[in-house]
Amino acid sequence: MKETREHIIGLADGLIRSKGFNAFSYSNIAGIMDVRNAAIHYHFPAKSDLGIAVIDKELEEMAHFKRDWDNLRGDEQLKRLMQRFYGGCEKGVICLTGAFTSGYATFPFPLQKRVQEMCRAILDWMTDCLEKGKAEGSLQFQGDAYDRALLVMSSLLSSLLLSRVLGQGTFDRMMTQQLKDLGSSPRIWTPGRIWLDDLDKDE
Repeated sequence: MKETREHIIGLADGLIRSKGFNAFSYSNIAGIMDVRNAAIHYHFPAKSDLGIAVIDKELEEMAHFKRDWDNLRGDEQLKRLMQRFYGGCEKGVICLTGAFTSGYATFPFPLQKRVQEMCRAILDWMTDCLEKGKAEGSLQFQGDAYDRALLVMSSLLSSLLLSRVLGQGTFDRMMTQQLKDLGSSPRIWTPGRIWLDDLDKDE
């Protein structure tokens, strides 16, 4: 039962990132799994329940990475966050934040609430990275760290959308410029890979 539930969540995650929450149905999942729609409803009576489960999984993964990266410099954490977003660029999909915010006004309140929590969790994490980087001197910017986090996050969301249309190089150009504006010095060592300075050498 648990494996089936996790499989459904994984399929829904992919469909949300590629098609959008409102553009997929239980029939899409049932077709892939070769089961009846009722089998999906058994685990998730309402589609919003499934959406919440997908977000919960993402929040769990974010918490895991945040713990693992806690001792890294602020700029290094920020670059790793950008790499996570780039994973979507490689696959031609957008991030969950972008996928859910586009249809936010059509969602029932419980799902809207969870979308808000996801956005705040990412913004709070980025704010912490920026504040840490500024205190260390690894990042430089004017103004409040939260305001800067809003700009970085909006740039990440738009980069994935534009990359769908203009190609993966768009992500590289936007994120490279973003890091330069923050006083960091990214280098591209292969297409689509922001080089993380000496991070990997220290592991």
